[in-house]
Amino acid sequence: MAREYVWLECTETGMRNYRVSKETRGTERLSLMKYCSKLRRHTLHKESRKK
Repeated sequence: MAREYVWLECTETGMRNYRVSKETRGTERLSLMKYCSKLRRHTLHKESRKK
């Protein structure tokens, strides 16, 4: 079981607000509605690997 941490980045502000553990083999990119503290509402967050 290869797991790694990925960041969830807000699609509207570009802020990386959440870090989650994810199974790496055979999975697609995460896309979740999460709370953005800058906008103070729920927005779409997509998976982003830290650079």
